[in-house]
Amino acid sequence: MTALLLAEPEAAVRGFLERQLTSDGFEVLSFERAEQLPRAAEPDVLLLGDAGALDRCTVPDCPLIVLGDADASERVRALALADDYLSRPFVYEELVARIHAVLRRRPPRRELIDLGSLVIDRASRRVSVRGRDVLLSAKEYALLVKLASDPDRVFTREQLLRDVWGFRTYVPTRTLESHASRIRRKLARAGLPGWVVNVWGVGYKLRHVVSG
Repeated sequence: MTALLLAEPEAAVRGFLERQLTSDGFEVLSFERAEQLPRAAEPDVLLLGDAGALDRCTVPDCPLIVLGDADASERVRALALADDYLSRPFVYEELVARIHAVLRRRPPRRELIDLGSLVIDRASRRVSVRGRDVLLSAKEYALLVKLASDPDRVFTREQLLRDVWGFRTYVPTRTLESHASRIRRKLARAGLPGWVVNVWGVGYKLRHVVSG
């Protein structure tokens, strides 16, 4: 079942979409404002009914469709941050078609990330090092999953703040650094020292060492 988060300020539209999407097989969780969206959620797609809330949206790393006004400048700005934009009034069948379209463009999610010594089971949200469980907070887990999704890639600080914390504009914060440091210490205690690498001036990567 496709998990869908909905943030829609108009109660009538929110209720209609929740009923229709649920009847069409989506697992829907709806809210009035983007600020109410759960940060630890891992939806398959997000519908945002307020283009002005893009900068405040905190749901990371999922396809995002904006339901907005037929304003060209708003549409251009939204499409710079979102995957699709649908002007009001919209046809429900077109919305569903666009949801399926953005889902098709997204690479399939791996439920098991096996890096040899480090294994992440996304279905159970379990992280283990050589069979030993490592306990992480929700954001530590989300950051580790992001780094492990492409362990040979250096993710920029901006990418990680956007995809893990949902920041879509620059925010002066040390939260990324503190979370990365805690993950590094926990992995080191479990037997994987130095696996979270700070690439100075760029961002972070995961030191992927294949076990012999």
